Amino acid sequence: MNFCYKTANIWQLVGQALFILKILIPIAIIVLGMIDFGKAVISSDDKAVKNSSMKLLKRIVTGVCIFFIPLIIKIVFSMVSLISDEMRKDYNNCIDCLTDPYNKCDTSYNGNIFKK
Repeated sequence: MNFCYKTANIWQLVGQALFILKILIPIAIIVLGMIDFGKAVISSDDKAVKNSSMKLLKRIVTGVCIFFIPLIIKIVFSMVSLISDEMRKDYNNCIDCLTDPYNKCDTSYNGNIFKK
């Protein structure tokens, strides 16, 4: 089958995007939280402070969800790979490309992705 070896470049690109998001999202949460709380404190309005804290909580939950995307994908691929040893080896490459795109991803496949 070799689906993951054939599409490893795509999985690696997705893994690199997730890696960048894991860095940028916490920074964005901190910066936006500081801006929201700064505005609320300056306005001296208790309702504004409460609204900014709710916004911050929603952003934190969203950020945590982003961190769990690779884990969810890993679980799905692990369940699919239980079918055979060949599929397990193939899908482990998908998992490696998503979770460690700079080191473990095998992108050595040079053939056509789709059979004619």
